[in-house]
Amino acid sequence: MSAPHTAALVKEYRENGFAVVERLFDRSEVAELDTAITEILDVPDIGTVAEVEPGDNAMARRIWSPTAQHAAFERAAAHPALLDHVEALIGPDILFHYSKLHLKAPHVGSVVDWHQDFAYYPHTNTDLVTALVYLDDTTTENSALQAVPGSHRRGLADHYAGGYFRGKVAGADAPDPELAVPIEAPAGSVVFIHCLLLHYSSPNRSDRYRRAYLPAYRAADAYPIHFGAHAGHNEPGVKLLRGSVSDTARVEAGAWRLPLAERPFGSLFQLQEGADKAAAAANTGYATQEEAK
Repeated sequence: MSAPHTAALVKEYRENGFAVVERLFDRSEVAELDTAITEILDVPDIGTVAEVEPGDNAMARRIWSPTAQHAAFERAAAHPALLDHVEALIGPDILFHYSKLHLKAPHVGSVVDWHQDFAYYPHTNTDLVTALVYLDDTTTENSALQAVPGSHRRGLADHYAGGYFRGKVAGADAPDPELAVPIEAPAGSVVFIHCLLLHYSSPNRSDRYRRAYLPAYRAADAYPIHFGAHAGHNEPGVKLLRGSVSDTARVEAGAWRLPLAERPFGSLFQLQEGADKAAAAANTGYATQEEAK
């Protein structure tokens, strides 16, 4: 990366909590990942490799750990140009943290409510970044990521309701939707997301897919401070991609509330949808305890 490019990227990221690099992956690289998605999903039971949309057992909405399911995604997570940008943002010692792949199908794709990634995975410091790689041309119509610029500087918002971690920000901490900025970009572009950025995505109301591959990274001196059933399950797959491991945990001042749900949850989607069920149960009194989870 050239120095001016690096400086502009870091400035945008520090000020807004996100930065966009258009077409970091070229057409052939995007096509390779498209093929990999098809190959992953070519199984008799799609539920063995992906989470499905509610009410439709044939429509995948999330592929679990794509880097573990196909070599193309593992290569993409270690893409030299991608890591160059990550290094500019969090330093030279880079750990691969986890990966996921959201598949927002036309007229179907599930909503992702307001949240901060750090709430799910609290660490000793906030040098954690997710690279959201658009695999389709993405606009507001097909559910571009939306974010509140600068919200990463306000600290950790409340993701609790009813005494349990619900994985989304509601009530007084919820941002004004008018402050949200849609992050539109062509296929192959990457949105670098600070772990404290407030962001969400609406349902896909278009006739086009909005697929996004999300490899996540952390500085080698950022250590997890919670090993609950969800927060700790990625640790076996953490690996060094660049630089050196650290025998020292760098600790930022702050109070990080831990993601203590009433039971292990399968995904962000399932956790947030469970919060809606819990709210409905509290309002009506008709739902059983199990239905409210």
